[in-house]
Amino acid sequence: MSGRNYYVVSYDIMDPRRLQKVHKTMKGFGEPLHYSVFRCDLTLKGRAELLVALHQLIQHDQDRVMIIDLGPADGRVAERIEFLGVRTREPDRGAIIV
Repeated sequence: MSGRNYYVVSYDIMDPRRLQKVHKTMKGFGEPLHYSVFRCDLTLKGRAELLVALHQLIQHDQDRVMIIDLGPADGRVAERIEFLGVRTREPDRGAIIV
């Protein structure tokens, strides 16, 4: 399966330095919805790379990461995320040049 799924990734990191590293890493995988909540559009390989990166950064006896699979990126994901108050800006889905 080579399709892409949307994931919501949320984390609680106890050390400020690790928190900064995790946040910086997450910016490489997705769009921030809040400081410690990201929406990621990933292939299975991208999800595996994310898991490896986070596994290496966090302290497993102190920190916590939650990953929620919202399903296919071409599905109805936008309808599954609801905001109250100020809504985050949708990422630009313009042309991708490879």
